[in-house]
Amino acid sequence: MAKSLEYDLRYIKAGLEILEEYLLSDDVFWPLGVKPPEGDPDYPRLTLDWLLLIRTRLAAHPTSGDQKNQVEQVISELELNRSKWRVAWERKAAHCYQVRERMWRDYIQEYQDNPQENADRYRYEVRLRVMLELLKSEFRPQNIGEGDLLLSLDSYLKSTLIPGSFIWDPEIQAGFPRNTYWFLYGKLASRFKK
Repeated sequence: MAKSLEYDLRYIKAGLEILEEYLLSDDVFWPLGVKPPEGDPDYPRLTLDWLLLIRTRLAAHPTSGDQKNQVEQVISELELNRSKWRVAWERKAAHCYQVRERMWRDYIQEYQDNPQENADRYRYEVRLRVMLELLKSEFRPQNIGEGDLLLSLDSYLKSTLIPGSFIWDPEIQAGFPRNTYWFLYGKLASRFKK
């Protein structure tokens, strides 16, 4: 999950340029026309949950001088847009939550079906669970049953996760405290105990 600070800054800046159009659309995934720094992976499409994840990584990443000013500026601009487009933001957050919850459920199911093939994907796939955590506070559930699937998935994960150290880049660990992001502090076994 290690990405450069410049990688995250470019993504969030490009996202801010088209955020209004994205929030007012019906799409969860939106094209993002920006190239990553050399050596970094291609960017994912723009989504609200990726913006929230990158905001959290940026806030946790050690910075100084100009970088610190850039980080503070983009986070402030994101919060300003969140306030300005609150209804559209909440609607998009709810939609993103539904999509990511299905994706997370699918990964957990794939792991249950074949732990040997899917355990090593956990370090990458757990970003979906992080996104769900970040999205939870961005909208109000419409009915009392919302969140039951995630509770069920978490219950299963708690029963199978092998506790350990932080699995992403240590430089951003401060943004993901263990009490909230417990699922970032461990790994899945590649086979079930008999």
